[in-house]
Amino acid sequence: MKKLMKALLAVAVMATVSFAADYTIKVSHVVSANTPKGKAADFFAKRVEELTAGKVKVEVFPSAQLYKDEAVLRALQMGNVQVAMPSLSVFAAVVPQMQLFDLPFIFRDKDHLYKVMDGKVGQKLKDLIEDKGFVAMEYWDAGFKNFSSSKKPIITPEDAKGQKFRSMASKVLEAQFKAIGGNPQILPFSEVYSALQQGVVDAAENPYANFYNSKFNEVQSSYTISDHGYLGYLVIISKTFWNKFPDDLKPLVLQAMREATVYEREEATKDDEKFLAALKEYEANSKGKFKIYTLTSEQKEQWRKVMQPVYPQFYGIIGEDLIKDAIATE
Repeated sequence: MKKLMKALLAVAVMATVSFAADYTIKVSHVVSANTPKGKAADFFAKRVEELTAGKVKVEVFPSAQLYKDEAVLRALQMGNVQVAMPSLSVFAAVVPQMQLFDLPFIFRDKDHLYKVMDGKVGQKLKDLIEDKGFVAMEYWDAGFKNFSSSKKPIITPEDAKGQKFRSMASKVLEAQFKAIGGNPQILPFSEVYSALQQGVVDAAENPYANFYNSKFNEVQSSYTISDHGYLGYLVIISKTFWNKFPDDLKPLVLQAMREATVYEREEATKDDEKFLAALKEYEANSKGKFKIYTLTSEQKEQWRKVMQPVYPQFYGIIGEDLIKDAIATE
């Protein structure tokens, strides 16, 4: 009996060894697993293991279990994780040209945005990232930003004058609010709800998901679908790790990432539709306390004219050619 048990144990150990992955990729991100980014990270993990027949194992750590966005770049350089997908704004400190994505009304719609990301402009930015010790893989979507206010509905640029806007720490966004006569107030996202509730700020800008999930509709009386700004992510892999990674496995990992990118963008679009519907339902039950407005194409053009003077202010930082190439992308 003992001999039989030893034999079975030996077989189990051999099976474990034979099926053990040759390489492990740790993925760190800061959102929950049920968001588009979280779902796509898990999708990527599954596809890598399928395509490489188990030679590569991907371990995903969501909800900042390992690192916040601000710390993950250093973690990649040290080899503590191999893949991350920080917000585009995180890269401004190492590649100032990434502030292109903060420019207001630079993207006409989502189709134009994707063409910029997946075209020569997006590639130029990826190349700049690589110079800093990372390999840029794909751009993922978080959605267009919309205005909200508890003071006055923001329909025309005139409506923004004098309003106190919550702003991320971005020179481009500060310039954006000043261009429309607003007063930017830099606050961490975790403090925005209470700031809106207490009147420390009057207005904000958020995609549907951020706005609804954070319950800002409870402390704002209007939400304007303006699509004036953008939030997104860039998936990067440690350059040191990638350079040592087997050449025969690289195409399979890249294929998995391309598939995950298509999936992530589809999920982001579904989220937009879901949360907009939820906001419309809230509006219908609010007894007039909360109202949604949608800018027409003519109104958006009026906003562009007012905000375009922001662009030349950043020609020296982002690059005049890069900005103009993004605008001209068809």
